[in-house]
Amino acid sequence: MSEGENNRAEAEQKDAEKSLNPAQVLSSVLAAGLGVQSSKNRERDFKQGKIGVFIAAGVIFTLVFIGVVFTVVQLVLKGSGN
Repeated sequence: MSEGENNRAEAEQKDAEKSLNPAQVLSSVLAAGLGVQSSKNRERDFKQGKIGVFIAAGVIFTLVFIGVVFTVVQLVLKGSGN
């Protein structure tokens, strides 16, 4: 392996060893939920992320989203006189 390839492999290994911070996880979950996740971030998530963290964040995001939609519907219904 050449020196350049070796350095690139070491850099990729260091990136894979880092874990995502909460802001990165939240950003990824929101972007994925809205369907606008970039391929660069998706690849980072698969290399550095942990499945349990994304599952928990996804469940929380879904529950909050359902709660917000439910609240908006209730407010609209009350405003319309029903």
